[in-house]
Amino acid sequence: MQACQLQFLEESQVSSSEEARQALQKKYLKQILKELYADLKNVIDPAEKKTAGGLINQFRQELELAFSSDTAVSKVRQSEVFCDPTAIKMQFVRGHIHPLIHFTQKMEEVFINMGFSIVYGPEIEKEENNFEKLNIPLHHPARDMQDTFYIKGSDKLLRSHTSSVQIRTMENAKPPLKIISVGNVYRVDDIDAQHTPMFYQTEGLVVDKGIRFSDLKGVLIQFIKTVFGENIQVRFRPSYYPYTEPSAAVDMSCPICATQGCRTCKQAGWITILGAGMVHPNVFLSVGYDPKEVSGFAFGLGVNRLAMIYYQMAEIRGFYENDISLWASV
Repeated sequence: MQACQLQFLEESQVSSSEEARQALQKKYLKQILKELYADLKNVIDPAEKKTAGGLINQFRQELELAFSSDTAVSKVRQSEVFCDPTAIKMQFVRGHIHPLIHFTQKMEEVFINMGFSIVYGPEIEKEENNFEKLNIPLHHPARDMQDTFYIKGSDKLLRSHTSSVQIRTMENAKPPLKIISVGNVYRVDDIDAQHTPMFYQTEGLVVDKGIRFSDLKGVLIQFIKTVFGENIQVRFRPSYYPYTEPSAAVDMSCPICATQGCRTCKQAGWITILGAGMVHPNVFLSVGYDPKEVSGFAFGLGVNRLAMIYYQMAEIRGFYENDISLWASV
């Protein structure tokens, strides 16, 4: 009897799961006790039989108590995870992608469908990649215009445009190239309805033999009409950028008023949305390309500004002020 008790104690300590406890209960209450009572019938001495019977009954009571306490603990555990099916279901609002990211992905999809690849680069950039190799030397007035965030004690800065990614790409790959570079850029601007010191920019670059200005026009017209609609008109005006020659400012007819004049286009009927041009020969030379062998075009646009027009938002700050109701409306 003592051996059975010790065996039960050992087995009960290692039986942690509900299935193991049920198997242990079946073994002792239905099998071992039955065998003990059967052996009791073979005891001849009445006094010895009475003593043995008392020990067996005591063991049975101990077993019943042990298994009943296990059942109680199991019920308590079940009650702790009980789920009331009649309870009122909580309403969870499903999140959505940020409007600025959504518009960026929409733009990327248009360019990918035209055969462009997306490339990325560091936001902390070498000064020469941001300026010199883009035909913007130290004395050039464009450096004063950009008001760049310089990192003290180094030749690095927070990139003021993603054109630096194009430099890195050309230094590590040979033509033909057909890429867009997407990411954050930084300029020292006061925060107002139209400006923030950080904004999204997308720039494109195509380099190959025989690339012409008409190729640039075709890509940009296709992009603008795909994003804003086939009814949008596009015009190119002469402009100046150090890294392209010839250069052009690209306007589109206002999608809100259709050139009639409104608040969005400042009553002009047209909105300037990007700059573009043929890659300057000096840029090719800075990355080891021969401008006599290859030609190319580049363009750049502020994603935030285009997204404002697309979503008809009054201020660029709306993208950063966590106004959930505004985001839901667009």
